Amino acid sequence: MDNGQARAAQIERNTNETSISVTIDLDGAGASKISTGIGFFDHMLEQLSRHSLIDMQIEAKGDLHIDDHHCVEDTGIVLGLALAKALGDRRGITRYASLDLAMDETLTKAAVDVSGRPYLIWNVDFPTQKIGAFDTELCREFFQAFAQNAGITLHIMNHYGANSHHIAETCFKSVARVLRTAIGIDSRQKDRIPSTKGTLG
Repeated sequence: MDNGQARAAQIERNTNETSISVTIDLDGAGASKISTGIGFFDHMLEQLSRHSLIDMQIEAKGDLHIDDHHCVEDTGIVLGLALAKALGDRRGITRYASLDLAMDETLTKAAVDVSGRPYLIWNVDFPTQKIGAFDTELCREFFQAFAQNAGITLHIMNHYGANSHHIAETCFKSVARVLRTAIGIDSRQKDRIPSTKGTLG
C-alpha cells in the first residue's frame, strides 16, 4: 500500500490436538512453504497461495494418528485469523469478487464478500469419499473454519465434475482467485473503507 503499511500477519495457535503457525503476506507473489503432514492438503494450500498471490508459511503438527480432521480444521482457523489480522480495517480493498474456474471436466464457482461477516455456503458433492488417503468431507471443514475466522462471506458451488481431485482443486483455486481480487487495493478508493456504514467488521 502507498502508506507503506505491510499487510502481513503471523499467528500461532496451540491446543492439545494441534500446534499451528501461519505467516502470510497479502501483497506477495504466491510463494509458499507448507508442512501439515497431510500430502494432499499441502498440495491444496500451495494452490491457494500460488493463485491468490498471498505468500504463506504454514507449519502444522497434529494428532494425525487419530485422523486428519483436527489438523485440517485448525489450519483453517489459524489461516483465517491471519487473513483477518493482515487485512486490518479492510481500508481500500475491492471487497467483492466472483469467478467460475474450469479444470478439465470440472467447473466450480467461488464468490466472496470480505465483509467482516462470516458465512459459508458450500454446494459441492464429491463422487468419492477419499482422494488417496484424504477425506473429501474435510474440504468443507477447512473452508468453514477459514471463512468463520477470516470474517468473510464465502460461497463455493461445483457446477459439475467427475474427478474428486479436480473438484477439490477447483474449489481451492477458485477461492484463491476471488481472494486475490477482493483483497486487492482499489486505486479509486484506496483510503476509504468500502462500505456505506464506514466499517467492515
